[in-house]
Amino acid sequence: MTKTTKHTSGGICACKKEKSIKNIPYVAVITGASSGIGREFARQIAAAYPSLDEIWVLARRLPALRELEAELPGKKVRSLSLDLTEASALEALEGLLKKERPCIRILVNSAGCGKSGPVESQNWRDAARMLDVNCRALTAVTMICLPYLRRGSRIIQAVSGSAFLPQPGFAVYAAGKSYVLSFDQALAAELRDKKITVTSVCPGPVDTEFFTAGGITLNPWKKIFLAKPERVVKKALFDAEAQKELSIYGCSIPIVRLAEKLLPRKLLLGIMRRIFL
Repeated sequence: MTKTTKHTSGGICACKKEKSIKNIPYVAVITGASSGIGREFARQIAAAYPSLDEIWVLARRLPALRELEAELPGKKVRSLSLDLTEASALEALEGLLKKERPCIRILVNSAGCGKSGPVESQNWRDAARMLDVNCRALTAVTMICLPYLRRGSRIIQAVSGSAFLPQPGFAVYAAGKSYVLSFDQALAAELRDKKITVTSVCPGPVDTEFFTAGGITLNPWKKIFLAKPERVVKKALFDAEAQKELSIYGCSIPIVRLAEKLLPRKLLLGIMRRIFL
C-alpha cells in the first residue's frame, strides 16, 4: 500500500515512493518548463515531492532549462530540448520512455502559446501553430506517457479559463482550450478505475511571459484579475492531490461561468466583443 505524506500546500501526497523489487525510477514530466507556469511547476514539484528520483523538464530552449537546473540544487533534473510540434521530438520522448521505463507519478502539460486579435487579422500559420502546441502536442504527450502512469499518478493539464466560453478576439486560442478541457474530462472518466487522476488548471490571466511572447496587449479588464503563477501552481498541486478535475484560481473565471448560466450566450458574447475587441 502506498504511504501518504502531507503536501506542503496542505493536500495529501499519494506519490511517496513505493518499495519496488525492480527499482523503477519515479519521475515527474513537465512540458513548457522553460518559463511561466511550467517553470513554476518544476520549482514547486521539486520542493513538494522529495521522493521523486528525477524531474524531466521539456522545452525548446535548452539554455533556459539549464538555468532551471541551477535553481534546483540537489535535485536530479533531466533537461530535454524538444519542439513538441515536431514528430521527431515526440518519437524521441517515446523512445526515451521505452528505454528508461520509469513510473511517471506526475505529468504536467504546460507548453502553450497564444495570439490575439480578430480571426481575419491573424496569420493562418500562427493559428495552426497555436493548435499544434496547445492541442496536438498536449494530446500526443499525454498518450505517449499514459503507459508509464500507475495507480495514484497525477495528470495536470494547463488549460485556461478561456475553455469555458468562446472569446471574440481570442477565438482560436479559446477553441483550442475548449478541446483540451473536453479531452481531459473524457480521459478522467476513462482512467477513474485505474485511480489515475486528471486535473484541468483553468485560471484567468496569469502574470507570465505568455502575453509578451505572443505579442498580446493585455486588456485593462484582464489586468484587474492578473494572477501570480506561484499561487496558481500551488492551488493546482493542492487540487490535484485532492483528486479534483478542475482547478480554478481567483474570482474572474467563476464570474464568467456564473454569467454564462444567467445570460443568453448571444448577449454574453456581445458584451465580451465590446470589451475585448
